[in-house]
Amino acid sequence: MLGEYKECFSLYDKQQRGKIKATDLLTVMRCLGASPTPGEAQRHLQTHRIDRNGELDFSTFLTIMHMQIKQEDPKKEILLAMLMADKEKKGYIMASELRSKLMQLGEKLTHKEVEDLFREAGIEPNGKVKYDEFIQKLTIPVRDY
Repeated sequence: MLGEYKECFSLYDKQQRGKIKATDLLTVMRCLGASPTPGEAQRHLQTHRIDRNGELDFSTFLTIMHMQIKQEDPKKEILLAMLMADKEKKGYIMASELRSKLMQLGEKLTHKEVEDLFREAGIEPNGKVKYDEFIQKLTIPVRDY
């Protein structure tokens, strides 16, 4: 998923300087499946004090995507939190780190809710969490019998 974000960001980073134009933000966000209104995109830019003629780097873009997706989709929110926590891009984060993120983000989960989620996903309380597997487990529809 991070690769997808980076790839789409790079398409609009015309000078290959690691920045996109503020005016391209809406397009890049939509190209990645978010659906911000022009007003929301404008508010994201204002939050980061970027004017219409300004530019934003990938890190700021990730933060903006996180804020947007948090409004739109809780599962994507969890994945983005994991991506942001995995600074070395190893493909996993420690369960303890994920727990603290889940208890601080958006719709804050309680300790018990996190424990239930970990149990369902088969995560050891102090193990490593690979995000692709974790998100797959979260997004598989529950079967009704």
